[in-house]
Amino acid sequence: MYDKIKKIIIFFTFGIFSLLNNDTGIRAEIILTPGPDSYEVLQEALILAEPNSEIFLSEGVYEFEDGLSLDVDNVTISGAGIDKTILSFKKQKSGPQGLLITSDGITLRDFAVEDTIGDAIVAKKVQGIRFIRIRTEWTGGPKSTNGAYGIYPVESTDVLIDSCIAIGASDAGIYVGQSERIKVINSEARYNVAGIEIENSYHAEVTGNIAQHNTGGILVFDLPNLPKQGGHDILIAQNEVLDNDTPNFAPEGNIVGKTPNGTGIMVMANERVEVRNNRISGNATAGILVVSYLDDYDDKNYNPLPNAIFIHNNKLNNNGFNIDKDRAAPIAEIVEGKAPEIIWDGVTKISEWLGFGGSKRLILGENFKDDGTRVEMINLNLISYALIPWFHSPNKNYNNYEGKMPPIDKVNFKTKWSN
Repeated sequence: MYDKIKKIIIFFTFGIFSLLNNDTGIRAEIILTPGPDSYEVLQEALILAEPNSEIFLSEGVYEFEDGLSLDVDNVTISGAGIDKTILSFKKQKSGPQGLLITSDGITLRDFAVEDTIGDAIVAKKVQGIRFIRIRTEWTGGPKSTNGAYGIYPVESTDVLIDSCIAIGASDAGIYVGQSERIKVINSEARYNVAGIEIENSYHAEVTGNIAQHNTGGILVFDLPNLPKQGGHDILIAQNEVLDNDTPNFAPEGNIVGKTPNGTGIMVMANERVEVRNNRISGNATAGILVVSYLDDYDDKNYNPLPNAIFIHNNKLNNNGFNIDKDRAAPIAEIVEGKAPEIIWDGVTKISEWLGFGGSKRLILGENFKDDGTRVEMINLNLISYALIPWFHSPNKNYNNYEGKMPPIDKVNFKTKWSN
């Protein structure tokens, strides 16, 4: 009884109305409008929301000084549009993020989150989360004091990020970490350190996106000392990875701070990654960069080497024209002049380096320039470079790496969203 009375008081005191009492045509149980009590109203609505309900945020700017959270399953939060409903955290004083989701079967759509002191939207240990037409942005431009992540699902399953925009994150605009069954589609990432990053995750599709004016466009990483590792089965297809030219502004100590300025697509220490049908242009250090994790680590289960990275049917042009000499020193030292469009560091197991067989780590199909000619590649052969530099010789023979690999399977979600 107390909960029912409390809900009625909140509805009428703060202007939250039932669908039965409005003629807006919006299919939502709770409708909010901006006001001086925006935080109290919205947070109370998130607490009192019932499963399978929808909270609609009317057009306007909602100002918050504290972070919001939702822990009720099967709730939809929707707004009037990506540039019409704005959750502004410019005056935020507390909370590590703007919005924290810890419940399952959640849909977020048609609103923006701006200027959080930490991450914009975090979804942690969620089964089924959809971000549809969501914008996250730090409106003051790229700064190391910006929050680390824009859209940030972690330790989750069935993650959909569709038609979203992420701008200005000091780590990654769109980041999915330690998760499984992922689709990042039709979205844009601009002026972040990493535009789109898939980290320590399984079965992901990153397709139809635009990554432009970041430090690095699309990154696929696997790192040690995390509960979920051994990233695999990642598809990077039909993206436009263009002019990633923003100087790296990550705070000191962040792993993404090592991303070279002007990186198009970078794959590190993953297995079975297919990079196909992308347009990659104007990235100063590299169009496609395949590398091992070369820092020291204390994790006996970690494999720092990439394996079965299949790169084919991409169009690459005008990449590698101004290599970042600080973050990509070996490339700058080994490559004379303009870098080839595809770069592999060539790090393998010592047994493979000595010629005793091994995995097919890099697999190349046909990849072309705009004029129809085949692109160039280089194996930097960093083991020789480090151990016997007087005998070091990079391998530029494209034919040595030609081959095929079965296509990455499509991602099929198991979650059935309620609305």
